[in-house]
Amino acid sequence: MSLFGNAHTIDPATAQQDYARLLGQGEQIHAAYLLVRDSILYTDRRLILVDKQGITGKKVEYRSVPYRSITQFSVETAGTFDLDAELNIWVSGNTMPLTKTFTKGVDIYEVQGLLAQFVSR
Repeated sequence: MSLFGNAHTIDPATAQQDYARLLGQGEQIHAAYLLVRDSILYTDRRLILVDKQGITGKKVEYRSVPYRSITQFSVETAGTFDLDAELNIWVSGNTMPLTKTFTKGVDIYEVQGLLAQFVSR
């Protein structure tokens, strides 16, 4: 995949295998998205943001966000000139949101619908 490739969904079973070391006992991945180099994983317990850093992407930050700590979120759809969609997530104790950018290939409405489903539990 090129550096400027499109975002897309990842099969949850594949993500379950690829990220098994990050998961707690019995934790299940329900949905996963690849965003050029980064990933977002929706588990039954939390949101996991995977941020590959540096030119090689060997350094990786795994940010775990329990759904109960999400205070609000927003989506910004792609436009005519700005082809990227954004997901902003505010976590309790932080004034600035966590922001993830989606290129074409992912339904941003599906992304926010899943987040709404898990946050409301």
